[in-house]
Amino acid sequence: MVTPNSLGRYELTAQIARGGMSDVFEARDRLLDRKVAVKILHDRFAETDTFVARFRKEARAVANLSHPNVVSVYDWGEEDGTYFMVMELVRGRSLRDIIQAEGKLLPRRATEIAAEIAKALDAAHRSGVIHRDIKPGNVLLTTDGTVKVTDFGVARARNASEGLTKVGSVIGTATYFSPEQASGDPADERSDIYSLGVVLYEMLVGRPPFRGESAVSVAYQHVTAEVVPPSRLNTDVSLELENVVMRALDKDPDRRYETAADIHHDLLVLLQGRSSHSGQAPVAPPARSQTAQDLPPPPPRDDDAYRRMRGQPRQPSQLPFILTAVLLAAGVVLGAYLLLNSLSNDPAPSTTVPVVTIAVPDVTGQSEEEARIVLQEAGFLVTTSRESSEAPEDSVIRTEPAAGTVAEEESPVNVVVSDGPALLQIPTVVGSTRERAIGQLRGQGFAFTERTARHDTIGAGLVISQDPAGEARAPVGSVVELVISAGPQPIEMPRVIGLSRDRAEGMLEGLGLEVSTTLTRNNDVPPGVVARQDPAPGADVNPGWSVQLVISEGPDLFVLEELAGQPVADVIILLGEAGMQVQVIEEPSPSHEVGVVIRTDPPGGTELPVGDTITLYESTAPDLVVVPDLTGATPEEAEATLAGLGLILEVAASRAAVDTPELEGRIARQAPGPGEEFSPGETVLVVLGDYTAPVVDSETESSES
Repeated sequence: MVTPNSLGRYELTAQIARGGMSDVFEARDRLLDRKVAVKILHDRFAETDTFVARFRKEARAVANLSHPNVVSVYDWGEEDGTYFMVMELVRGRSLRDIIQAEGKLLPRRATEIAAEIAKALDAAHRSGVIHRDIKPGNVLLTTDGTVKVTDFGVARARNASEGLTKVGSVIGTATYFSPEQASGDPADERSDIYSLGVVLYEMLVGRPPFRGESAVSVAYQHVTAEVVPPSRLNTDVSLELENVVMRALDKDPDRRYETAADIHHDLLVLLQGRSSHSGQAPVAPPARSQTAQDLPPPPPRDDDAYRRMRGQPRQPSQLPFILTAVLLAAGVVLGAYLLLNSLSNDPAPSTTVPVVTIAVPDVTGQSEEEARIVLQEAGFLVTTSRESSEAPEDSVIRTEPAAGTVAEEESPVNVVVSDGPALLQIPTVVGSTRERAIGQLRGQGFAFTERTARHDTIGAGLVISQDPAGEARAPVGSVVELVISAGPQPIEMPRVIGLSRDRAEGMLEGLGLEVSTTLTRNNDVPPGVVARQDPAPGADVNPGWSVQLVISEGPDLFVLEELAGQPVADVIILLGEAGMQVQVIEEPSPSHEVGVVIRTDPPGGTELPVGDTITLYESTAPDLVVVPDLTGATPEEAEATLAGLGLILEVAASRAAVDTPELEGRIARQAPGPGEEFSPGETVLVVLGDYTAPVVDSETESSES
């Protein structure tokens, strides 16, 4: 593909991505003087009406979406046969790159990203657009952390009467297919939710739920295989978050979240619960027959959700006022009862002893003796128990029942008295490594401070001393001061980059350093020469330290596999991702399907430097030849004529009667007939002439004489 330097008002400055259908370039909008991204459809697809229509459809699908989580489309056009789309330029990385670099993400971070994707899908669905290809590669994270969904190239309008793909065709990426997409059924909003569930699963586990040797095997698993719950592969995944993932991944669309807004709501509830430590879990998926009171609460307004996520203060609780009102009402009722009972004219004495209830006094902070007196005078039976606490020793921590609780007179109240902070034995960590010492102290509930000091005999990173000493007893949370050895006086790390391996190792070992080496391919450093070193030149090192040297093995090499029979579009992507240059030459082939690789140059199995060019010979429809008129030719002449056209001669066993002796033993008929188009390698059937002279009547001959 030859890329122009500019497209109308857009000046292309650098290529930033390569895809199967298109390439993306950074560009400058000369009119508005701003940076934009320009997606250019590959030349080979620009000649196909279907691809052009899909490309145009992506622009139209997203142009009407205005949402902070969707990559904006500014313009679309065509210039000299080059079709392009102008989009918002996003600075950052794709979610695919982040997962490949970091593996599984922290559950909270994954939940936050999934919630933003759900917001983007909700906006698209409300505009009647179904994405149909949600995957990590189509999710971008900007440098400020904003999540943006891109590449609506296979999206379609929900109510479109005619789409670019037939009903039942499979569009999207197999790893993130919904079961209905894998089965060839139409996709709807719930298909996007399933794909979001796959992406969330991959963020939590580090891999998608289904993997296989081919796209077909992965798609089959989406339809038939059960998903392994993510908590079995990552114990940091909570049950509540797992419930959200498994509901999104339900194979029955009717049991999934109905809308992207629903899953966005549950993800926000999870985030709110974690920040407030409330433990609130998302609501389980409701059955169709549930009543309104069984359904989950409606999604909160965005401002309410984010206010709760950010820990803004809630409105004061009304519970104390309600309890006070109840107690007052109970007192009024009891007083009225006693008053009426005392004023009653009924001479018959009552046999029912009224129950007297009293609120437990608050004795928190008082001494055990003071609390006992207060509670006994209030009419309660007092028991005591003790436990360790940060409260002062011998002071009351709480009562059971708690202060303010209404209880019957002479009922027992237990007073919990503080034994003071629990004293634990400080572990002995002198001689341990810093990491092990800190782990021991933290594990037993102690804090620590540290400082370093030079020491000629105790190795760097080991504990020289501790204060308090080991085996002393101290309250939980007490601080232990550690003195960590920085080793002997350091030496300056020499620069060995560019030296031969033997020379570099000899120099470093002479300084008392331990040397280890690894090999790597490098296009700029000769084989056997140091390409990198760690620590870097000039760093402080001590004798006995380990130095890592990376030795060059020469240029990166790429082993070309056998690619014959594979689709050219897939091979271009494969080789491009490997850093190879590709050129395509079309060639007719009767033995290969159209659009597949016939052969490569160099052939499969060749080892060549990364960046070299590989030529792909792409199969096109075979050329047709016109069948000549063979009438009157001998079989030998006809065979030679057809062989020159790539056709095969077949002589029929039977013969055809002819009227002229000139056709005796020569071709009288043929199939296909003269002028018809035929593919090379096909057979032309001919029938030879059979001439019989007419019989002359002797009497007729005599009379004529």
